[in-house]
Amino acid sequence: MTRGRATLGVIAAGAAVGAATAAWGSLVERRRFGIRWETVPVLPEGSRDVTVLHLSDIHMAPWQADKQQWLRDLSLVEPDFVVNTGDNLGHPTANAAVEYALEPFRGVPGAFAHGSNDFYGPSPRNPLKYFTGPSRLHAERRPVELDIDRQTAFFESLGWLDVNDQAHAIELRGSRFELFGTSDAHRDWDRLDLLPTNVDEMRSAVPWTEDEDGPSPVAIGITHAPYRRVLDAFVDQGADVVFAGHTHGGQVQVPGVGALVTNSDLPRQYVSGLHKWQHRGHWSWLEVSAGIGTSIYAPVRFSCRPEAVVVTLTARTS
Repeated sequence: MTRGRATLGVIAAGAAVGAATAAWGSLVERRRFGIRWETVPVLPEGSRDVTVLHLSDIHMAPWQADKQQWLRDLSLVEPDFVVNTGDNLGHPTANAAVEYALEPFRGVPGAFAHGSNDFYGPSPRNPLKYFTGPSRLHAERRPVELDIDRQTAFFESLGWLDVNDQAHAIELRGSRFELFGTSDAHRDWDRLDLLPTNVDEMRSAVPWTEDEDGPSPVAIGITHAPYRRVLDAFVDQGADVVFAGHTHGGQVQVPGVGALVTNSDLPRQYVSGLHKWQHRGHWSWLEVSAGIGTSIYAPVRFSCRPEAVVVTLTARTS
């Protein structure tokens, strides 16, 4: 009888811990928005610092007023440039909420790459399937289409550049930047076959390609999902730093173990944070955001706070 009571006690304690963990992840941690600060030395010697605000995976629903206000308050960081790596929408009627949240960044230069959840709404799915490989659209279900045209027009009205399989050149605080990106590799929408041509055409069109006395431009790769083929291609194109999202930092991390999945072919040790990505003897800085939101059908984070990332691009040291 005593042993049976002890067993029941262990079961009850385990259930209590599980319930507390679930409550923390779904009610508290997923709303504990924070900023991660990083410094990346990629600018030419003597350059002024450039502050980049990296936003990713907002997955906005119209009722998420706290998230909207927190995003608006990020304007206090006073970024020089905004990088948005997609999955901004999390509900068919969320465009207005995204516009309200990001309106304070009007006039701040930026660039954006879409994720699939900017085109299609979320759907219920078994979370255990993430352990069998990256998630895919269900062919037997008709996805809810989102207003991607409205979102794109809004971002462009802010002054942000579309880098979905495109390339652009800009100047910021006296430094020259080359921006190139891809569409969402998670859905096989990336056109890596176009990347070299896009970059070559961009470089041939900008005036500083003939300016041998000017500082070398800094190359930035931008994509939603950090699949290895995309990262390798960015390194091949000379990217100094790459921005990506999509992984949600694993969304649930086990203390002492880390993330269990990346929802891509990215190795788990790169699931979020600042790293070096190497390919063919060359490397780029890789900044992967753990993201700001979650699907409305999986509203939980554990040991993986939602984040925006502020990256200070600074001069290289000799």
